[in-house]
Order: sequence, then C-alpha cells, then structure tokens
Amino acid sequence: MTDHGHMHVDPDAAIDRAERVCRSRGARFTSQRRLVYELIVRAGEPVTAYELLHRMGDEGGHPAPPTVYRALEFLQAHGLVHRLASQSRFVACDHPETGAHGGVFLVCAHCGRALEWQDERVARAVARSAQEAGFELGDEVLPEVEGTCGDCRNG
Repeated sequence: MTDHGHMHVDPDAAIDRAERVCRSRGARFTSQRRLVYELIVRAGEPVTAYELLHRMGDEGGHPAPPTVYRALEFLQAHGLVHRLASQSRFVACDHPETGAHGGVFLVCAHCGRALEWQDERVARAVARSAQEAGFELGDEVLPEVEGTCGDCRNG
C-alpha cells in the first residue's frame, strides 16, 4: 500500500517530473499547460478552473475559460492532474510516470485538502464489483471519501 499526499508536494520537482513525463510521451508541455499545472501544484489544495483563471490573471495574463479547460483536459489525459468530481476541483498527481491510478481520494471536509491513497486492493475490489454489476469502468476511477485530515483533527 502506498500513500501519495497532495498536501506537501515539492512544486519544482513536480514540474520537472511533469516535463519529463510529457517529453517521454512525445506530448507538448506548452507554456500555457505548464502554467496551469504549476498553479495547481503550488496551490497545495484542490482548485477549480475559475480559481485557475483568476490566478492566471494575477500572473499578468487574461486567458479565456476554454484555454484553461483545454489545458486541464491535456493534463488529465496525461495523468498529471486528477479531477475531484464531488467538488469539480483539480489536484496534481505526484506519480504521473507510473500511469497507475487505482486509489481513493481522502478529502478533508474542513480544509478541503486531498490525499491520494494508492492501494491496488481497492482498485481490484472496485473493478471486480463493477464487473459483477455488468458495469464498464472508465479510464480513471478514483473514488472520494470525505473525512477529517490529521492537521484539522489535531489542530
């Protein structure tokens, strides 16, 4: 069982890793895509597309919403970010090079931070249950569980 937290990611290392992943896949990590990814990583918590638009404006740009959505689609397609469906927010994946995304998001109801918890047993159980129900899973299945993180519980 491996635990991947999005609360304490080194932004520079994450950006370097994302560039390597894109290069190895022959994908273009354009300046716009890089900026969106960097804003997500540096946020340290899940962010919405409109929060990204606002932050891009703070950086001196004035992008249109489709620009951000296209960048998010690219980042998701390459496993660099995940979308938390319950909140319509995005978080950076700190292990995009593996291509394995079979965990669960533990989402703090108090501070909103997300912890991606990787456990292949969970992924197999979800896949098995879906198959038994005659349900075909999509490419990325990351259930979300709401609770209270250790920082909020202790602080």
